Amino acid sequence: MSDGHGCVVVVNCGSSSVKLALVDPRTGRRPVSILGERLGSDDAVLHVSTADGKRSLAPGRSDHAGVLAEALPFLTGAGIDLLGVGHRVVNGGARYSASVPVTDRVLADIRELSALAPLHNPANAAGIDAARAVLPDLTHVAVFDTAFHQTMPPVAYRYAVPGAWFSDLGVRRYGAHGTSHRYVSARAAELLEASGRSVNGLRLVVAHLGNGCSATAVLGGRSVDTTMGLTPLEGLVMGTRSGDVDAGVLDLVARRTGADVHEIVRQLNSESGLLALSGLSNDVRTLTEQAGAGHSGARLALDVFVYRAAKHVAALTVPLGGLDALVLTGGVGENAVPVRSALLARLSHLGLREDPALNADHGRGSDPRGRITEPDPTDPAAPLAMVVPTDEELLIARDTVALVPA
Repeated sequence: MSDGHGCVVVVNCGSSSVKLALVDPRTGRRPVSILGERLGSDDAVLHVSTADGKRSLAPGRSDHAGVLAEALPFLTGAGIDLLGVGHRVVNGGARYSASVPVTDRVLADIRELSALAPLHNPANAAGIDAARAVLPDLTHVAVFDTAFHQTMPPVAYRYAVPGAWFSDLGVRRYGAHGTSHRYVSARAAELLEASGRSVNGLRLVVAHLGNGCSATAVLGGRSVDTTMGLTPLEGLVMGTRSGDVDAGVLDLVARRTGADVHEIVRQLNSESGLLALSGLSNDVRTLTEQAGAGHSGARLALDVFVYRAAKHVAALTVPLGGLDALVLTGGVGENAVPVRSALLARLSHLGLREDPALNADHGRGSDPRGRITEPDPTDPAAPLAMVVPTDEELLIARDTVALVPA
């Protein structure tokens, strides 16, 4: 493990975007951050943020390799010692239960596992290729979203499908968002322990709510069940993803429209969820505003979103055998007051009752735990809900520096 002072280059490549940052693994400080958007199009743009301000520029090439080749020099030229390079990788399958240094074998595995995350793993691999070309002398580390969920037992990860599908094709539940769930569950345990609460066998449901959504049952710091499955399509209703649907839907749509399975799955990933229910937008802020103005589609989308989230949260108390805290994170979980309020109302039978003032302040008020529910004066160990901001980049940086040779 490196004990030098400096920053880790954190790389997060999406299908049409890339996020880069210099992250101090001790403090979380980010002296430089870069967002590349609309990759692969003529409108590709780089937004660069430094201590001197922000600026935007059009890259000479719009593919991942070209954009990274132009963006990485902003990081290497910042005058800060670079400790290593951490890469977010969405799916490591059953092969990786922890972060690992990138080798040619690891990179080949990431590409091979692209069938499990076709929108993400190819972009993750492209980011690793590009960053290794520009920074060949640094240790590169792959941090897998699925790794945290490798502690799930078979009862949670097996599908009731033909055995050969599992043994020969790897059809099982892998989960996703594990980097966020691992960071947030550990941070929630720290906050609860600091307040005097025992964290032995702590029972948490972490709900990462954003454009992508998932919830995870975390028992004593280990994932024991989660809502995403073979791919990030299963589970909660999301911005443009359907979440749970009957598999028979694919057969019906294929027979009646002539679409093949790849096109149907594309629509389930990109044209469903809040966007489809509302007929308007996948942005919760827009939907909340329009629902308040009487837009019935926006109201339906939010109602379904909250209803399905509440059902999954309640279901995840089963593997936990109870609940100590519901932890909300992600762009929606951290910022959408009306969504949190509606979710807590649906979960009042678990003993969760909203404190309107704390919720309106996003859990940043007088309670250091981030609590947004009323305490039970008769039971200090009663369940509570709390808001804990996620920081996947910081976790990636810490995992990376831990694997850099001294």
